[in-house]
Amino acid sequence: MRVLAAMSGGVDSAVAAARAVDAGHDVVGVHLALSAKPGTLRTGSRGCCTIEDSHDARRAADILGIPFYVWDFAERFTEEVIESFVGEYAAGRTPNPCVTCNEKIKFEALLDKAIALGFDAVATGHYARLSHVDGVPELRRSADNGKDQSYVLASLTPEQLRHSMFPLGDSHKTDVRAEAERRRLAVAHKPDSHDICFIPDGDTKKFLERRLGERPGDLVDAETGAVLGRHTGVHGFTIGQRKGLGVEHPAADGKPRYVLSLEPVSGTVTVGSADRLAVREIEADRPIWPGERPLDGPTECVIQVRAHGGTAEAVAEVVHGEVRIQLREPLQGVAPGQVVVLYRPDARGDLVLGSAKIARTAA
Repeated sequence: MRVLAAMSGGVDSAVAAARAVDAGHDVVGVHLALSAKPGTLRTGSRGCCTIEDSHDARRAADILGIPFYVWDFAERFTEEVIESFVGEYAAGRTPNPCVTCNEKIKFEALLDKAIALGFDAVATGHYARLSHVDGVPELRRSADNGKDQSYVLASLTPEQLRHSMFPLGDSHKTDVRAEAERRRLAVAHKPDSHDICFIPDGDTKKFLERRLGERPGDLVDAETGAVLGRHTGVHGFTIGQRKGLGVEHPAADGKPRYVLSLEPVSGTVTVGSADRLAVREIEADRPIWPGERPLDGPTECVIQVRAHGGTAEAVAEVVHGEVRIQLREPLQGVAPGQVVVLYRPDARGDLVLGSAKIARTAA
Protein backbone atom coordinates (compact mmCIF):
# COMPACT_ATOMS: atom_id res chain seq x y z
CA MET A 1 0.00 0.00 0.00
CA ARG A 2 0.97 3.62 -0.42
CA VAL A 3 1.08 5.00 3.13
CA LEU A 4 1.44 8.60 4.25
CA ALA A 5 3.14 8.67 7.66
CA ALA A 6 2.17 11.69 9.75
CA MET A 7 5.42 12.58 11.54
CA SER A 8 5.02 15.04 14.40
CA GLY A 9 8.68 15.04 15.36
CA GLY A 10 8.16 12.79 18.35
CA VAL A 11 9.29 9.24 19.04
CA ASP A 12 5.89 7.59 18.53
CA SER A 13 5.25 8.83 15.00
CA ALA A 14 8.86 8.07 14.00
CA VAL A 15 8.59 4.44 15.13
CA ALA A 16 5.14 4.12 13.54
CA ALA A 17 6.62 5.27 10.22
CA ALA A 18 9.50 2.82 10.64
CA ARG A 19 7.12 -0.07 11.21
CA ALA A 20 5.12 0.88 8.12
CA VAL A 21 8.38 0.71 6.13
CA ASP A 22 9.25 -2.66 7.67
CA ALA A 23 5.80 -3.96 6.69
CA GLY A 24 6.71 -3.38 3.05
CA HIS A 25 4.53 -0.36 2.38
CA ASP A 26 5.52 2.50 0.07
CA VAL A 27 5.88 5.17 2.77
CA VAL A 28 6.14 8.95 2.50
CA GLY A 29 6.62 11.10 5.61
CA VAL A 30 4.82 14.39 6.14
CA HIS A 31 5.00 16.97 8.93
CA LEU A 32 2.11 19.37 9.43
CA ALA A 33 2.99 23.05 9.89
CA LEU A 34 0.14 24.21 12.10
CA SER A 35 1.10 27.78 12.96
CA ALA A 36 1.57 30.84 10.78
CA LYS A 37 3.95 32.03 13.54
CA PRO A 38 5.77 28.86 14.68
CA GLY A 39 8.07 30.89 16.91
CA THR A 40 5.08 31.60 19.18
CA LEU A 41 4.57 27.92 19.95
CA ARG A 42 6.26 26.12 22.83
CA THR A 43 9.90 25.14 22.54
CA GLY A 44 12.14 22.63 24.24
CA SER A 45 11.63 19.48 22.18
CA ARG A 46 8.20 18.78 23.61
CA GLY A 47 6.94 17.36 20.28
CA CYS A 48 4.17 18.30 17.91
CA CYS A 49 4.09 21.74 16.39
CA THR A 50 7.37 23.67 16.57
CA ILE A 51 10.12 24.30 14.01
CA GLU A 52 12.45 22.00 15.93
CA ASP A 53 9.79 19.29 15.74
CA SER A 54 9.78 19.54 11.94
CA HIS A 55 13.58 19.20 11.96
CA ASP A 56 13.34 16.12 14.20
CA ALA A 57 10.76 14.60 11.85
CA ARG A 58 12.96 15.24 8.82
CA ARG A 59 15.98 13.63 10.48
CA ALA A 60 13.92 10.56 11.32
CA ALA A 61 12.67 10.32 7.73
CA ASP A 62 16.25 10.55 6.48
CA ILE A 63 17.31 7.63 8.69
CA LEU A 64 14.33 5.60 7.45
CA GLY A 65 15.17 6.48 3.86
CA ILE A 66 11.72 7.78 2.96
CA PRO A 67 10.66 10.97 1.15
CA PHE A 68 9.63 13.78 3.49
CA TYR A 69 7.50 16.87 3.06
CA VAL A 70 6.10 19.68 5.21
CA TRP A 71 2.49 20.61 4.51
CA ASP A 72 1.12 23.98 5.60
CA PHE A 73 -2.15 23.46 7.45
CA ALA A 74 -1.85 26.62 9.58
CA GLU A 75 -4.96 28.35 8.24
CA ARG A 76 -7.11 25.24 8.65
CA PHE A 77 -5.70 24.62 12.16
CA THR A 78 -6.48 28.18 13.24
CA GLU A 79 -10.03 27.98 11.97
CA GLU A 80 -10.93 24.46 13.01
CA VAL A 81 -9.01 24.09 16.28
CA ILE A 82 -8.01 27.42 17.81
CA GLU A 83 -11.13 29.41 16.93
CA SER A 84 -13.34 26.48 17.90
CA PHE A 85 -11.50 26.23 21.24
CA VAL A 86 -12.05 29.92 21.96
CA GLY A 87 -15.69 29.80 20.89
CA GLU A 88 -16.46 26.81 23.09
CA TYR A 89 -15.03 28.50 26.19
CA ALA A 90 -16.93 31.69 25.38
CA ALA A 91 -20.12 29.61 25.32
CA GLY A 92 -19.40 28.15 28.75
CA ARG A 93 -18.29 24.75 27.48
CA THR A 94 -15.06 22.80 28.04
CA PRO A 95 -13.50 21.58 24.77
CA ASN A 96 -10.65 19.17 24.12
CA PRO A 97 -8.51 20.67 21.33
CA CYS A 98 -6.61 17.40 20.77
CA VAL A 99 -9.86 15.62 19.91
CA THR A 100 -10.73 18.43 17.49
CA CYS A 101 -7.25 18.35 15.94
CA ASN A 102 -7.43 14.61 15.33
CA GLU A 103 -10.93 14.86 13.90
CA LYS A 104 -10.57 17.98 11.74
CA ILE A 105 -6.86 18.11 10.86
CA LYS A 106 -5.15 14.72 11.01
CA PHE A 107 -8.10 12.59 9.93
CA GLU A 108 -10.09 14.98 7.78
CA ALA A 109 -7.88 17.57 6.12
CA LEU A 110 -4.77 15.36 6.02
CA LEU A 111 -6.54 12.15 5.09
CA ASP A 112 -8.61 13.86 2.39
CA LYS A 113 -5.45 15.25 0.81
CA ALA A 114 -3.67 11.92 1.12
CA ILE A 115 -6.46 10.05 -0.65
CA ALA A 116 -6.63 12.72 -3.36
CA LEU A 117 -2.91 12.15 -3.97
CA GLY A 118 -3.37 8.41 -4.33
CA PHE A 119 -2.38 7.18 -0.86
CA ASP A 120 -4.25 4.23 0.59
CA ALA A 121 -3.83 5.07 4.27
CA VAL A 122 -2.40 7.48 6.83
CA ALA A 123 -0.22 6.02 9.59
CA THR A 124 0.14 7.80 12.92
CA GLY A 125 1.84 7.15 16.25
CA HIS A 126 -1.39 6.94 18.25
CA TYR A 127 -1.71 4.21 20.85
CA ALA A 128 -4.89 2.43 19.79
CA ARG A 129 -5.74 -0.86 18.13
CA LEU A 130 -7.61 -1.06 14.86
CA SER A 131 -8.91 -4.08 13.02
CA HIS A 132 -11.49 -4.73 10.34
CA VAL A 133 -14.20 -7.40 10.39
CA ASP A 134 -15.95 -7.87 7.04
CA GLY A 135 -14.74 -4.42 6.06
CA VAL A 136 -16.15 -2.79 9.22
CA PRO A 137 -13.55 -1.06 11.44
CA GLU A 138 -13.14 -1.93 15.11
CA LEU A 139 -11.36 0.64 17.25
CA ARG A 140 -10.05 -0.63 20.58
CA ARG A 141 -7.91 0.49 23.47
CA SER A 142 -4.18 -0.03 23.05
CA ALA A 143 -2.19 -2.71 24.84
CA ASP A 144 -0.59 0.03 26.96
CA ASN A 145 -3.48 1.32 29.07
CA GLY A 146 -1.33 4.11 30.43
CA LYS A 147 -0.78 5.55 26.94
CA ASP A 148 -4.11 4.58 25.36
CA GLN A 149 -5.40 7.24 22.92
CA SER A 150 -8.60 5.61 21.71
CA TYR A 151 -10.49 8.39 23.50
CA VAL A 152 -9.13 11.10 21.17
CA LEU A 153 -9.75 8.90 18.12
CA ALA A 154 -13.31 7.91 18.94
CA SER A 155 -14.76 10.81 16.94
CA LEU A 156 -13.43 9.38 13.67
CA THR A 157 -15.90 8.06 11.13
CA PRO A 158 -15.84 4.48 9.81
CA GLU A 159 -14.60 5.72 6.43
CA GLN A 160 -11.71 7.58 8.06
CA LEU A 161 -10.77 4.51 10.10
CA ARG A 162 -10.76 2.36 6.95
CA HIS A 163 -7.88 4.50 5.70
CA SER A 164 -5.98 4.69 9.01
CA MET A 165 -3.09 2.72 10.49
CA PHE A 166 -1.96 2.68 14.13
CA PRO A 167 1.24 0.58 14.16
CA LEU A 168 1.84 1.09 17.89
CA GLY A 169 -1.47 -0.31 19.12
CA ASP A 170 -0.02 -3.56 20.44
CA SER A 171 3.08 -1.95 22.00
CA HIS A 172 4.07 -0.36 25.29
CA LYS A 173 5.78 3.02 25.38
CA THR A 174 8.95 1.65 26.97
CA ASP A 175 9.31 -0.82 24.09
CA VAL A 176 8.75 1.94 21.53
CA ARG A 177 11.53 4.05 23.04
CA ALA A 178 13.86 1.04 23.12
CA GLU A 179 13.07 0.33 19.47
CA ALA A 180 13.75 3.95 18.52
CA GLU A 181 17.13 3.71 20.24
CA ARG A 182 17.99 0.51 18.35
CA ARG A 183 17.08 2.26 15.12
CA ARG A 184 19.32 5.19 16.16
CA LEU A 185 16.50 7.68 15.98
CA ALA A 186 17.52 10.89 17.76
CA VAL A 187 14.00 11.26 19.20
CA ALA A 188 14.26 8.03 21.21
CA HIS A 189 14.25 9.88 24.54
CA LYS A 190 12.42 13.04 23.51
CA PRO A 191 9.87 14.04 26.18
CA ASP A 192 6.19 13.56 25.46
CA SER A 193 3.98 16.60 25.10
CA HIS A 194 1.08 17.09 27.50
CA ASP A 195 0.40 20.75 26.75
CA ILE A 196 -1.87 22.61 24.37
CA CYS A 197 0.53 23.45 21.56
CA PHE A 198 -0.94 26.87 20.79
CA ILE A 199 -0.76 28.01 24.43
CA PRO A 200 3.03 27.94 24.95
CA ASP A 201 3.06 29.10 28.58
CA GLY A 202 0.20 26.82 29.62
CA ASP A 203 -1.90 29.76 30.88
CA THR A 204 -5.25 29.03 29.25
CA LYS A 205 -7.07 31.79 31.13
CA LYS A 206 -4.64 34.47 29.94
CA PHE A 207 -4.80 33.16 26.37
CA LEU A 208 -8.60 33.35 26.38
CA GLU A 209 -8.62 36.82 27.91
CA ARG A 210 -6.39 38.07 25.10
CA ARG A 211 -8.86 36.66 22.59
CA LEU A 212 -12.14 37.46 24.32
CA GLY A 213 -11.37 40.43 26.54
CA GLU A 214 -13.07 40.92 29.89
CA ARG A 215 -16.70 39.87 30.28
CA PRO A 216 -17.43 40.58 33.96
CA GLY A 217 -20.01 38.64 35.93
CA ASP A 218 -20.98 37.43 39.38
CA LEU A 219 -19.75 34.49 41.44
CA VAL A 220 -22.91 33.13 43.06
CA ASP A 221 -23.35 30.68 45.92
CA ALA A 222 -25.51 27.73 44.84
CA GLU A 223 -27.16 27.30 48.24
CA THR A 224 -27.92 30.86 49.27
CA GLY A 225 -27.90 32.75 45.98
CA ALA A 226 -25.55 35.29 47.53
CA VAL A 227 -23.05 37.08 45.32
CA LEU A 228 -19.61 36.05 46.55
CA GLY A 229 -17.48 38.12 44.21
CA ARG A 230 -16.88 39.23 40.64
CA HIS A 231 -14.92 37.70 37.77
CA THR A 232 -13.65 38.78 34.35
CA GLY A 233 -15.36 36.13 32.23
CA VAL A 234 -16.87 32.64 32.32
CA HIS A 235 -14.14 31.58 29.91
CA GLY A 236 -11.75 31.60 32.86
CA PHE A 237 -13.54 28.69 34.54
CA THR A 238 -14.34 25.02 34.03
CA ILE A 239 -16.81 22.76 35.82
CA GLY A 240 -15.19 21.24 38.89
CA GLN A 241 -12.54 23.96 39.22
CA ARG A 242 -11.48 24.67 42.80
CA LYS A 243 -8.48 27.01 42.66
CA GLY A 244 -8.41 30.60 41.46
CA LEU A 245 -12.10 31.28 41.96
CA GLY A 246 -11.62 34.72 43.51
CA VAL A 247 -14.26 34.12 46.20
CA GLU A 248 -14.11 36.94 48.73
CA HIS A 249 -15.58 35.07 51.72
CA PRO A 250 -15.13 31.46 52.91
CA ALA A 251 -18.09 29.09 52.94
CA ALA A 252 -20.08 28.90 56.18
CA ASP A 253 -18.96 25.31 56.73
CA GLY A 254 -15.32 26.17 55.99
CA LYS A 255 -15.16 23.67 53.11
CA PRO A 256 -13.82 24.60 49.67
CA ARG A 257 -16.13 25.63 46.85
CA TYR A 258 -16.10 24.35 43.29
CA VAL A 259 -17.47 25.65 40.01
CA LEU A 260 -20.85 24.00 39.46
CA SER A 261 -22.21 25.77 36.39
CA LEU A 262 -21.46 28.54 33.89
CA GLU A 263 -23.99 30.88 32.31
CA PRO A 264 -22.31 32.83 29.48
CA VAL A 265 -25.26 35.14 28.70
CA SER A 266 -25.61 36.54 32.21
CA GLY A 267 -21.97 35.91 33.07
CA THR A 268 -22.94 34.00 36.20
CA VAL A 269 -20.53 31.45 37.66
CA THR A 270 -22.25 29.30 40.29
CA VAL A 271 -20.09 27.70 42.97
CA GLY A 272 -20.83 25.26 45.74
CA SER A 273 -19.75 22.20 47.69
CA ALA A 274 -18.12 19.11 46.16
CA ASP A 275 -21.20 16.92 46.63
CA ARG A 276 -23.09 19.14 44.18
CA LEU A 277 -20.67 18.14 41.42
CA ALA A 278 -22.01 14.58 41.31
CA VAL A 279 -23.47 13.65 37.93
CA ARG A 280 -25.60 10.56 37.34
CA GLU A 281 -27.16 11.44 33.98
CA ILE A 282 -25.51 12.66 30.78
CA GLU A 283 -27.14 13.76 27.54
CA ALA A 284 -24.85 14.03 24.54
CA ASP A 285 -25.45 15.01 20.93
CA ARG A 286 -23.72 14.57 17.55
CA PRO A 287 -22.96 10.86 18.10
CA ILE A 288 -20.38 9.09 15.94
CA TRP A 289 -20.28 5.30 15.62
CA PRO A 290 -16.79 4.23 14.44
CA GLY A 291 -17.92 0.67 13.80
CA GLU A 292 -21.13 1.61 11.96
CA ARG A 293 -23.17 0.06 14.78
CA PRO A 294 -25.43 2.56 16.59
CA LEU A 295 -26.75 1.44 19.94
CA ASP A 296 -29.79 -0.83 19.64
CA GLY A 297 -31.75 -0.14 22.79
CA PRO A 298 -30.34 0.29 26.31
CA THR A 299 -26.74 -0.91 26.31
CA GLU A 300 -24.42 -1.76 29.18
CA CYS A 301 -21.10 0.02 28.66
CA VAL A 302 -18.19 1.82 30.26
CA ILE A 303 -17.83 5.55 29.63
CA GLN A 304 -14.90 7.95 29.72
CA VAL A 305 -15.23 11.76 29.68
CA ARG A 306 -11.57 12.86 29.71
CA ALA A 307 -8.57 11.76 27.67
CA HIS A 308 -6.72 10.60 30.79
CA GLY A 309 -9.62 10.33 33.18
CA GLY A 310 -11.21 7.40 34.90
CA THR A 311 -14.08 5.29 33.61
CA ALA A 312 -17.54 4.56 34.93
CA GLU A 313 -20.08 1.82 34.30
CA ALA A 314 -23.28 3.01 32.69
CA VAL A 315 -26.33 2.20 30.58
CA ALA A 316 -26.63 4.19 27.36
CA GLU A 317 -29.27 4.43 24.67
CA VAL A 318 -30.12 6.64 21.69
CA VAL A 319 -33.25 8.75 22.09
CA HIS A 320 -34.30 11.11 19.30
CA GLY A 321 -30.77 11.18 17.93
CA GLU A 322 -29.11 11.93 21.28
CA VAL A 323 -27.18 9.59 23.55
CA ARG A 324 -28.66 9.36 27.04
CA ILE A 325 -26.47 7.83 29.71
CA GLN A 326 -27.40 6.63 33.19
CA LEU A 327 -24.33 6.14 35.41
CA ARG A 328 -24.11 3.30 37.88
CA GLU A 329 -22.01 5.49 40.18
CA PRO A 330 -21.77 9.30 39.98
CA LEU A 331 -18.91 11.14 38.31
CA GLN A 332 -17.66 14.58 39.29
CA GLY A 333 -16.53 17.49 37.16
CA VAL A 334 -18.41 16.45 34.00
CA ALA A 335 -18.80 19.51 31.76
CA PRO A 336 -20.78 20.34 28.63
CA GLY A 337 -18.43 20.42 25.65
CA GLN A 338 -16.45 17.40 26.77
CA VAL A 339 -16.54 14.27 24.64
CA VAL A 340 -18.01 11.12 26.16
CA VAL A 341 -16.70 7.84 24.72
CA LEU A 342 -18.58 4.57 25.15
CA TYR A 343 -16.65 1.30 25.47
CA ARG A 344 -17.66 -2.35 25.65
CA PRO A 345 -15.11 -4.48 27.54
CA ASP A 346 -14.38 -7.87 26.04
CA ALA A 347 -11.60 -10.46 25.80
CA ARG A 348 -9.83 -8.60 22.97
CA GLY A 349 -9.65 -5.29 24.80
CA ASP A 350 -12.17 -2.51 25.23
CA LEU A 351 -14.08 -1.87 22.00
CA VAL A 352 -15.10 1.71 21.19
CA LEU A 353 -18.85 1.73 20.61
CA GLY A 354 -19.16 5.43 19.88
CA SER A 355 -18.64 8.98 21.03
CA ALA A 356 -20.74 12.13 21.43
CA LYS A 357 -20.45 15.71 22.68
CA ILE A 358 -21.84 16.29 26.17
CA ALA A 359 -24.72 18.78 26.04
CA ARG A 360 -26.32 18.48 29.48
CA THR A 361 -25.83 16.72 32.80
CA ALA A 362 -28.03 16.03 35.82
CA ALA A 363 -27.55 14.75 39.35
